[in-house]
Amino acid sequence: MPEQFTAVPGCSTIDELFETTRDPFAVFRSRTASADQLVTNSSQKHLQSLTAPFAVAAVGGYGRRELFPYSDVDLLLVFEDESGLASAREPFGDFVRVLWDAGLKVSQSVRTIAECCRLNEQNIELHVSLLDLRFITGDEPLFGTLAGRVREFNRRQAGPLTAKLAAMARQRHEKFQNTAFHLEPNVKDTPGGVRDVHLLHWLSVLSREKEPHQESLAECSACRAFLYQLRCFLHLEAKRDNNLLTFELQDRAAHSVPPAPVAPEEFMRTYYRHARHVFASARRALDFAESQDTSLLRQFRDWRQRLSTAELTVAHERVFLRNPAAAVQSAESALAVFTFVARHGIALSWDAQRRFRGNQEMLANNFHQQAPQWPRWREFFSQAHVSLALHDMQDTGVLAAAIPEWCAIDGLVVRDFYHRYTVDEHTLVAIQAIDELAARHEEGRGRIRELAASGDDRIIVRLALLLHDIGKGTDPGHHVRGSMQTAKQVLSRFGAPEAVRIAVLFLIERHLDLSQVMNTRDLKDPATARLLSSRIGTQEDLRRLVLLTYADISAVNPSAMTPWRLEQLWRAYTVASGQLMRELTADRIDHTSDPAQLAFSDPEMNEFLDGLPKRYLRARGREEITAHFALERVRRRDGVAVKIRREGGTLVASVLADDHPGLFAAICGALASFGMNILEAEAYANSRGTAIDVVRFADPLATLDLNPGETARLEWTVGCVVKGAIDVRDLLKRRKQVKHHGASGRRQPVIRFNNDASDSSTLLEFVGEDRPGLLYALSSTLAAANCDIELVLADTEGRKAVDVFYVTKDKAKLEPDVLKDLEIALAAAGTHTA
Repeated sequence: MPEQFTAVPGCSTIDELFETTRDPFAVFRSRTASADQLVTNSSQKHLQSLTAPFAVAAVGGYGRRELFPYSDVDLLLVFEDESGLASAREPFGDFVRVLWDAGLKVSQSVRTIAECCRLNEQNIELHVSLLDLRFITGDEPLFGTLAGRVREFNRRQAGPLTAKLAAMARQRHEKFQNTAFHLEPNVKDTPGGVRDVHLLHWLSVLSREKEPHQESLAECSACRAFLYQLRCFLHLEAKRDNNLLTFELQDRAAHSVPPAPVAPEEFMRTYYRHARHVFASARRALDFAESQDTSLLRQFRDWRQRLSTAELTVAHERVFLRNPAAAVQSAESALAVFTFVARHGIALSWDAQRRFRGNQEMLANNFHQQAPQWPRWREFFSQAHVSLALHDMQDTGVLAAAIPEWCAIDGLVVRDFYHRYTVDEHTLVAIQAIDELAARHEEGRGRIRELAASGDDRIIVRLALLLHDIGKGTDPGHHVRGSMQTAKQVLSRFGAPEAVRIAVLFLIERHLDLSQVMNTRDLKDPATARLLSSRIGTQEDLRRLVLLTYADISAVNPSAMTPWRLEQLWRAYTVASGQLMRELTADRIDHTSDPAQLAFSDPEMNEFLDGLPKRYLRARGREEITAHFALERVRRRDGVAVKIRREGGTLVASVLADDHPGLFAAICGALASFGMNILEAEAYANSRGTAIDVVRFADPLATLDLNPGETARLEWTVGCVVKGAIDVRDLLKRRKQVKHHGASGRRQPVIRFNNDASDSSTLLEFVGEDRPGLLYALSSTLAAANCDIELVLADTEGRKAVDVFYVTKDKAKLEPDVLKDLEIALAAAGTHTA
């Protein structure tokens, strides 16, 4: 137990004092008085024989008179010079031994005044402890000399000491992943803990401009009292210097620490609220301290000021509001601020955070009455640093204003021995894993990173991650169901398109599937592949689900995504992808044998779907399928039907026509003749011989936006080319030629054939440098070789094109001699620059 106790009326022990008062400062006063008395008595008994003048001083927490029940008692025995050190060894040993026998856990040092006032970068802890120097006994004039010299040293070395102190604090924060939201926090060292309260105090001592630090410390007074009270409780419960708030101790603390018992989860939310505030104040103080430097880093930060806009100023690596009233006057203006944060990766300044926190009620009303619609949310979720912006939104209350359901998981503890963070922090860390994926180049992650090449994929995955665990607060027993219900409401308020809603809800519903398969199924078993393909459906869904699973596992704890688990995830992806590829052409709709699978009541619609790959139903939403059926009626009347629509930041052309060789090539050529850049394409054919080609493309010159009538002209041109009324080769000849890289800069195409990937078709994969008209050249080459394109999957990333064709010849797979000739022809088509 602690040392001899200084009596308090009605209390005979520290335990009784704390149990009676619940006042940590009463504990400090009592322990400090007891320790002072013991130190003075022992000094008078064992140190009076010293011939050289000396002083005994308290430093560190003891110097501040903040002795927790089982904290060390830090003592300094100081001499004027080294002449007194030799004779002090034996008496000082007896002096310390008496203190240990009395119950004090002493941490002691013997030094000269010069040692205390000489910068030792290898022992910054000494200089930090001397910031709380207090006289106990001995030669007062000698102590006065020491105190004056230390004050002068701190004044002269304030810059280096502050820099070292800040670096130590940043390293400590990094050790705990820069978050206060650990399920079992260390209330001393975790960000937002007692050590950050001390940090604010030390910075205020060192800083010449003490006001910002003192203001931060004053704002944390209630948090300080709570954290000190909780640490006293932990010490007394463990009967030692224990600072880890385990699940078991959370239960006890919830019953004992508050004025009246509360549920453990509510107690922890109180803890996280205080810790969040302290951590924010500590970061503010560190930002201010680090802003005083004149290094190259400072010059870089000054350069970043060029990012400032009419509404926002960037200074000292923080975002400031030029017009705070305008920034908070509407939900849309508020979201624009956080979109800026997400775009540039620069956090809000303390003042900007305070402005948003002070207007939470008004912002909640604004988001409720006139919420930003999908284009604004899409822009936000498409940025590179979404997790940073969401953390700022969380800290300022704006996230709860925009998504009131978020309050259900704010600071929510769901206990297990696998997760390290609260539900809300796990969610934001998962999104951070997606943000960081592009910057991480460790072995094994490159393959996962390539899956995130599509901007739309990242938007959908981030949205799904934001909402995937929200049901743990709204429907704890069935969190997937609860998350689905909440996600529907949130996505509806966002005005998200149907395709986005379907994609996000799918990921939420299936977000556990891959991790469960990785842990419970044999990935070599064909049944596992069939299970995954039955649940996932399309390559797009699979790619996004892998990304979400990667982020979800990575956010469990820092070591969860091991190399082995990363390899298992990739194996699960390849197993499922291979099965989906195999099913693309082999598994077709038969409305007569299995009409239930279609979920359409119109017999004519079901006949239209007959013979299409089942993938078509999985890849196309009900709304798009219905639109295609409407185009089919136009095709029956006119011979061809073409419709171009805008979807997000791209355009999508749907073309229905009689299936015939060269059809897909003609469509690609017509689009290329208008300068369009094809990003993705899929082609299907039903049992009646109707081809459905869906092509996603970009308009790099904004031709269709700047000339509204051009969309109708492009639709008409595509229709004419498909019917043969216009020769696509003539159109391409008139197209303005683009400059190409020299031969040395061109990527030589890679062409692969696989006769095992499908039961009925040969898979052809082309990987090469993209250029206008590439798909037209490739598909024309296939048509010239009398090959039928059963299905095409085209994808473009930057200058890299990955085009996959499922082809047949005479209704069969391609023979080896055909493959050899075709490879040569495709290689030529892929590098042709004329």
